[in-house]
Amino acid sequence: MAYFLNWLIICVISVLEMQTTLQVNPNQPYRTAYHFQPPKNWMNDPNGPMIYNGIYHLFYQYNPEGAGWGNIVWAHSTSKDLVNWEPHPIAIHRTNESDINGCWSGSATILPQGKPVILYTGINSQNQQVQNLAIPKNLSDPHLIEWIKSPYNPLMAPTDENKIDASSFRDPTTAWLGHDGRWRVIIGNKMGHDGRAVLYTSRDFIHWSQAEHPLFSNKDSGMWECPDFFPVSTRSADGVDTSGVGEGLKHVLKASLNDADSYVIGTYNIEKDVFVPEKGSLGLDSELKYDHGKFYASKTFFDSSTKRRILWGWINESTDAATYQLKGWSGLQAIPRKIWLDKTGNQLVQWPVEEIEKLRTSKVISRLTELKGGSVHEISNVTASQADVEISFEISTFENVEELDPSWTSPQAICGQKGGPTKGGLGPFGLLVLASKDIQEYTAVYFRVYNNETKYVVLMCSDQTRSSLHLDYDKPIYGAFVDLDPMKEKLSLRTLIDRSILESFGGEGKACITARVYPSVAIDKGAHMYVFNNGSSNIKVSELVAWSMKTAQIN
Repeated sequence: MAYFLNWLIICVISVLEMQTTLQVNPNQPYRTAYHFQPPKNWMNDPNGPMIYNGIYHLFYQYNPEGAGWGNIVWAHSTSKDLVNWEPHPIAIHRTNESDINGCWSGSATILPQGKPVILYTGINSQNQQVQNLAIPKNLSDPHLIEWIKSPYNPLMAPTDENKIDASSFRDPTTAWLGHDGRWRVIIGNKMGHDGRAVLYTSRDFIHWSQAEHPLFSNKDSGMWECPDFFPVSTRSADGVDTSGVGEGLKHVLKASLNDADSYVIGTYNIEKDVFVPEKGSLGLDSELKYDHGKFYASKTFFDSSTKRRILWGWINESTDAATYQLKGWSGLQAIPRKIWLDKTGNQLVQWPVEEIEKLRTSKVISRLTELKGGSVHEISNVTASQADVEISFEISTFENVEELDPSWTSPQAICGQKGGPTKGGLGPFGLLVLASKDIQEYTAVYFRVYNNETKYVVLMCSDQTRSSLHLDYDKPIYGAFVDLDPMKEKLSLRTLIDRSILESFGGEGKACITARVYPSVAIDKGAHMYVFNNGSSNIKVSELVAWSMKTAQIN
């Protein structure tokens, strides 16, 4: 009875901590309306996302004591629709020798009997990174409120024999079940300067053995944080269970490195337990990225209820620590995205989960059919600080297309050289969002089209250099190439706008760019939205639809 009362008190205190009204600064123009975030304090990596008995679970790295990083535990919320979220007590605290200095990132796995388990990195009393197991206390509780740590923890640890660097051994993936009945999991690691996905196997999920070789490694690629490994279908956009193998499947290996989530597509050899990329590798110069803006430490899970794979990603702040300490909070989660293999088989495609569309209201359909060179048109009757906008462009003539310098290989560098306001031939054309009425403050999301002798190249940019007239923070220009043929395909752009975050999807999700901005003027009713064309050629607008977005219930 005493144990139950103590646990109940901890639960009440934890919920009160999560729900306490912000005290530091009541003026919060940059808190979002429909992106996931706790009421206060620091949040980073999404952890252990899963669906259990029809309820979605999101755990995340959380500091219960302040808005800066530290004192990390696993906070926990649940949802029935991936949009509205209910907070729960902290799921995994720093209580044992194997995690007393931090409960870092990890993943959930659903065992064959339908029982969820969590593998996570603990920072032990010697500040070593070790891997721990937690299981739900009560499987009949759909919210899985209470979690119990295994008495066998740590299950995997650096030793003199395995020569694993105790400071670079973290973030276990969702495990998959092999054809031999053994579970497999990879853990991010660095040996010297080489990034590695260290492979472990187990028959009972408790006793783990390190494989003789990593699943995959790459020289001079640095530490691989938050790795992920999962199959994708070559035949449809449906998701595949993490243990899936066989015909019609490829595998994706992703790692968070160099401030980006990079991935490669390839083949998983189940006999040799190795991953073989089809093209490229995981490294500091990886071309394939989930998102070309702010998006890190991501985690996917297989949603068995809808047969889709869903991606979560952490979006950090662009301001300095003093600023977010003053706000009293730091960090957002991106809108969960469905992720699948493009029909070409060369890259992944992402799109916001369809449930987010239930927040759409006050639909506006523009009658605009053409953007003349040098023109700007306001998209009116929309709550421009909290919106969802979709626009499709068509190019009818390529007479004024600019030549692409062969030395220009970095899309971000090209976007930086050719900023949004800079006039061109085919482009820039796109959106000015979170803009002031006089268009002195704005963030530009747009396309440019170039000719590189053999084909036309589509460039997508997100330019934050004019995003705030009075606040000083990191204001980069992001860029990505979009793999489509503008002679045959429309150039589509969808942007989710939520006060201080912009998520943009080009080419129906072939290129994604997320940005954090902090406007000084374009706040609430002071925000406006425009469609523009600063090129010399006219551009056809085949569709322009916008919605105001309602506020979700977030914790």
